[in-house]
Amino acid sequence: MTTGTVKFFNETKGYGFIAPDGGGNDAFVHISAVERSGMRTLHQDQRVSYDLQQDNRGKMSATNIQPADDAAQPAGDAQAEAGAAPEAE
Repeated sequence: MTTGTVKFFNETKGYGFIAPDGGGNDAFVHISAVERSGMRTLHQDQRVSYDLQQDNRGKMSATNIQPADDAAQPAGDAQAEAGAAPEAE
C-alpha cells in the first residue's frame, strides 16, 4: 500500500486528491472509494494508506483507503478525552 496526505476532499462534489509520501502525481479519490472503505469522508491533511487502480479512463485513482498507521488522533477527539480525564492533584 502507498501512504500519503489528503490535499483536499470536497464532500459536496464527492472527490479529492491524495499527495503520495514519495512524491509524484497526486492520486484522485472518489467518494465511492471512501465509502467502500467504510469511511464517510476524508479531511485535508489526513494521513491515509491506499492502493492505486487504473480507472476506466486510464487514470490512476485511490482504492482501499484506510487511515495510515502513523496517523495522529484528530484534534477534536484528543480534546474531548483531555476534558474527560480527571485532573492530577
